[in-house]
Formats: sequence, C-alpha cells, structure tokens
Amino acid sequence: MADKGPDEESIGDLLARLAEDARRFGQAELDYYRVLAAEKLEEAKASLWIGAVAIGLMLAAAVALVFGLVLTLAQYVGPALATLIVVALAVGTAWLLGRIAWRHIKRVVGLRK
Repeated sequence: MADKGPDEESIGDLLARLAEDARRFGQAELDYYRVLAAEKLEEAKASLWIGAVAIGLMLAAAVALVFGLVLTLAQYVGPALATLIVVALAVGTAWLLGRIAWRHIKRVVGLRK
C-alpha cells in the first residue's frame, strides 16, 4: 500500500468538507430566496396601496351615484320615497350579487356540485 502524501485527504475529511460545503450552499440558497421574497413583498406593498386607493375612489363614486339617484328621484316622488327606492334597489342588488358569489365559493370549495 502506498503512503499518503501531504496533499491527500482521507475519505472522512473529504466527506466532512462535502457536508460543510452542502450546508453553506443550502444557507446561501436560503438567503437568496429570503432576499427575493423581501423584494417581491415590497413590490406587492406598492400594488396593494394603489389597489386600496382605487377601491376608495370607486366607493366614493358609488356613493355619489346613489346620492344622485336619490336627488333625481326626489323630484318625482319626494325625498323619503326616493331614498327608500334607492336603498331597496341597492340592498336587492347586493343580496343578489352576494348569493351568486356564495354559490360560486361553495362550488369552488366543493361544498356543492
């Protein structure tokens, strides 16, 4: 059997080095994905704020539309009846859309086929 020279490492040393390299590689991958997730989260925050502003503006527009409908109908049927009509239409529309959404959710989740 030939003697090992100073440059040769034992199998145990090579395996230990391999395990350490694998651990470092795994840690580097984890750090990379952590940074990537943080960047995506920052991008998503901006999008969420823009979406929140858009929703706020749409709600303001809906309130203005309802108010305009009440004012327009008030000329013909009086303010109290105009308010009642517009509220009844809004509640009826919301109820109908809610039922449609609930049916869709039940179908997606598998509660109803």
